[in-house]
Amino acid sequence: MITINDLLVMLPELYLTAAACLVLLFDVFIRDEQRDATHWVAIIVMLVGIFLVIHGQPDMTVTAFGGMFVRDHMAEILKVTVLIATILMFVIARPWLRDRKLFIGEFYSLSMFSVLGVMLLVSAGNLITVYLGLELFALPAYALVALNRESKLSFEAAIKFFVLGSLASGLMLFGMSLIYGATGTLDLHGIFAAVGTTTHLHLLQFGLVFLVVGIGFEFGAVPFHMWLPDVYEGAPTPIAMYISAVPKLAAIGLAYRLLEVGLGPLAGDWRMMLAIMAALSLVVGNVVAIAQKNFKRMLAYSTISHMGFVFLGLSNPTPEGYASALFYAVCFALMETVAFGVILALARKGFECEMIDDLKGLNRRSPWFAGMMAIAMFSLAGIPPLWGFMAKVLVLKAAIDGGMLWLAIVAIICSIIGLFYYLRVIWVMYFEQPVEGAGALEAKPDLALRGVLSINALGLVAMIFFSGPLFAWCQAAFGA
Repeated sequence: MITINDLLVMLPELYLTAAACLVLLFDVFIRDEQRDATHWVAIIVMLVGIFLVIHGQPDMTVTAFGGMFVRDHMAEILKVTVLIATILMFVIARPWLRDRKLFIGEFYSLSMFSVLGVMLLVSAGNLITVYLGLELFALPAYALVALNRESKLSFEAAIKFFVLGSLASGLMLFGMSLIYGATGTLDLHGIFAAVGTTTHLHLLQFGLVFLVVGIGFEFGAVPFHMWLPDVYEGAPTPIAMYISAVPKLAAIGLAYRLLEVGLGPLAGDWRMMLAIMAALSLVVGNVVAIAQKNFKRMLAYSTISHMGFVFLGLSNPTPEGYASALFYAVCFALMETVAFGVILALARKGFECEMIDDLKGLNRRSPWFAGMMAIAMFSLAGIPPLWGFMAKVLVLKAAIDGGMLWLAIVAIICSIIGLFYYLRVIWVMYFEQPVEGAGALEAKPDLALRGVLSINALGLVAMIFFSGPLFAWCQAAFGA
């Protein structure tokens, strides 16, 4: 039976469900010129969500609905980061959406439902909850990619995202059915206990392959990365920002719940699969990014390479390895938000600042925005002592400690290769002449965007001094 304690454990998710519905209804009854009200209500809803996650988090792991829902410190970190990233997207996207007549309530309600799916996914204690959270996250995301109906490229990106996402979802569901057939349970802890006693080990390993395929798709790792560059390029830029950060955080929770909590005894099998995907992602992501002229596609291949670094941590199935992967994912989400935020701030109606050449001479036109982009590029490149460098060091250490020295060497070599395309952006902004007619780079974005983006960028610098407490928080999430 459902008890009051079950509802209290799920209070942040239940609150967000009700709030998303109310925001959509609220938007129906206001006029277009009052659309700002929906915007600020949505931000307040997400801030209250952060408060509920942090304030109601117990000191120990608790479950609800017979173990189908788990509330622990790992889920808390991911939920808070996802909510913060979504708030940043809301604030930064507002001028862009208004200029293109996409400042509508559906943008906020769909985003909230997608975030709700992530919150369910990272707290899943059962294969049913995993799949429910995965689909609840993905379906609104498909609609968000297609939000700009006047863009053929956006529609094509949404179709590709939907088709490949549905394929990956089906493969993962098939893998779950095989695991259920081998163990006779859907509970992740029950699966863990049954691995050592099942007589259908080969069936279980076969199902594991399909789960790893689904996880690889969610991360955008090679060879399951085909959708990522096209979706980044075709999606509205605020949605590309969302997809660059939130699904990666969700994938961390997905990988931990399925692989460690459910299939931990098979770590010898899945850690090598993750290591291979990590090496392929590092090589393909960094090499192909060099050839990109579209800034969003370059960030897409950059994302693929960074997911290789996340897999470095996951390939070491210890609390230290998981903590380093979680730390890296949080760091990456905030770095990507700055990079996308700058090109959103520089865009205007009739001009999308999406080509690398559009940033030529940016330092002469807007030194502050050039500085913020430089911070993001240096941090993504892993230049010491910025936050990105610390994150890379931690996952490299985790890989070496896990006996993956060869993978750490591949990662270091690929990082050096990746310096080229990050430093190219810096060169274009500071050492090349501005493009004639690129007046959009002189546009002054609204105060809220400028303030939030500045705090985000300066936070990447400030985290040099606060990385220790954050990593300790990540370690505590896994009992390290």
